[in-house]
Amino acid sequence: MEAWGLTDLGNVRRQNQDYYDIVQLDAQRLLLVVCDGMGGAKSGNVASRLAAEVFVGEIRRMARPEMTPAEIEALLREAIRLANGAVYDQSQVSSDFEGMGTTLVAAYVTPALAVFANVGDSRAYLFDRDGIRFVTVDHSLVELMVQRGEISREQAKNHPSKNLITRAVGTEPSVTCDVYCQKLNPGDAVLLCSDGLSNELADQEILFEVVHGVRKEGCCQRLLDIAKGRGAPDNVTVILATV
Repeated sequence: MEAWGLTDLGNVRRQNQDYYDIVQLDAQRLLLVVCDGMGGAKSGNVASRLAAEVFVGEIRRMARPEMTPAEIEALLREAIRLANGAVYDQSQVSSDFEGMGTTLVAAYVTPALAVFANVGDSRAYLFDRDGIRFVTVDHSLVELMVQRGEISREQAKNHPSKNLITRAVGTEPSVTCDVYCQKLNPGDAVLLCSDGLSNELADQEILFEVVHGVRKEGCCQRLLDIAKGRGAPDNVTVILATV
């Protein structure tokens, strides 16, 4: 298994409030995480980094090679619970941190299985023989509107409220995450990203770069270049892992 990642300021923002980490737990296990912070210039980057560090720290401490999918799922939920508590507690320390929070999307990857967890609208995609699959569901206002049939998926892309999320790590004393288990086969790939990427590229464009790009190790840079070529008003973060 191999993984690559990058994060970029984008073309407009003055501060990068995204944060990512790629952790090689051992030769057969990868941990990937992307966080997109919010809460103003003084706190968004604090929230994203703190959430990722607490999350990764708990996984490192408790993960074992022989864990079942149910045990991995429980561990991801516990790690997000701890990350949420850490960010929320920090937000109470001073007015500089008031209201801060972050999205979090993560993947625990083995050669046969990926277990995903998410809070907010940072996304996870799976690439297999059938193409691209959007694994996670955005915790956002426009996603709720789509599910209710109030707007179409196409209308959601340009809706004025598309950046309003309904769930975040650290904004409340507790948070609920979603967890998804997906079987993997040789040649499959996993991609995590902040909305700075997914807002600028269609799924099929991401699929083309992942599947048909010349070099997998250059895929994240190619995706970033496309996003920046279209304006990149937000920070852009992407991780790609291959089995």
